[in-house]
Amino acid sequence: MTLSNQHRVLYLSHANQELYDMIRAAVRPGFELLTLDTPDEAERLAKLAEADAVICASEKFTPARVAAAAKLKIAHHQGVGFHDTVAWRDLAARGIPLAITPGGTAVGVSEHALLLMLAGMKHLAWLDSETRAGKWHINTIRHTTYQLHGKTVGIVGIGRIGSALAKLLKPFDVKIWYHDLITLPDAQAKKLGVTKAPLEQLLAESDIVTIHVPLTPLTRDMIDATALARMKHTALLVNTARGGIVNEEALVAALKAGRLNGAALDVFEHEPPAKDHPIFALPNVIVTPHVSAGTRDAFVTKLDFVFRNLEAFFEGRPIEHQVDYAAEMAAQRK
Repeated sequence: MTLSNQHRVLYLSHANQELYDMIRAAVRPGFELLTLDTPDEAERLAKLAEADAVICASEKFTPARVAAAAKLKIAHHQGVGFHDTVAWRDLAARGIPLAITPGGTAVGVSEHALLLMLAGMKHLAWLDSETRAGKWHINTIRHTTYQLHGKTVGIVGIGRIGSALAKLLKPFDVKIWYHDLITLPDAQAKKLGVTKAPLEQLLAESDIVTIHVPLTPLTRDMIDATALARMKHTALLVNTARGGIVNEEALVAALKAGRLNGAALDVFEHEPPAKDHPIFALPNVIVTPHVSAGTRDAFVTKLDFVFRNLEAFFEGRPIEHQVDYAAEMAAQRK
């Protein structure tokens, strides 16, 4: 079966021309790409009404937007974190499938997590700004900076990204604890060099705690005041997953009180965060704007997969990485 009509695909986020050009390069025959000229919601809703498919990522696919997509036949997430970005229950109620894009994420996020670890352990961002301001801290922070080599790293979530990070950490001769609902087969755990531990033990013994789980009712506020109190005062917290997993108020309090040496965050509870967010006033925090998977390399990989998957769907072939709504609903009830 060949495609006989142009299927209209809306890229839900407003972006610059350079990004749109990259998306167009991935569009396969039989598809028409719809993009937004402005971030105006009226334009977004109008184009949603004409879309057969939607690609969503940083811009949330809310219930109101799902409702506006009267012709929608499939939704495709550009990444994997759909729980807090897509109104998947509304899609399920209409029988509209949702697919995710695991490829292209693990490398970028694991590299970014490693980058934040190294930068956070040595207060790189603060030293950069201070040096530019003419302040020479050659001895000022030797008592609060650390090397990664030989430390203990706690990975919360040992899926694709957590496993990729474990591989990157091998040259640093670190000890790695992991915490997850699943238990890795012995052979896989040995190959990665990781050992499973209860969350309480991981928090208490790790010099670095790095978060790699989705945001669900089970993981929301997983790292709260109690969890932070279990961590070493010399430890670094790294979060490249979702902001809601870490209680930001508790984190700010721990950092201000010196109960934690530092934090490195790529994600926030509300994005973008307010300009006066208290985290920005802390010198021992490194922040980036949810870009850990946002490399050109990853984007090309993702969009190629998305359009191949959409092509399969409209040709009546099975699609890959379709969200199992029944399993998700069952998990929410636990």
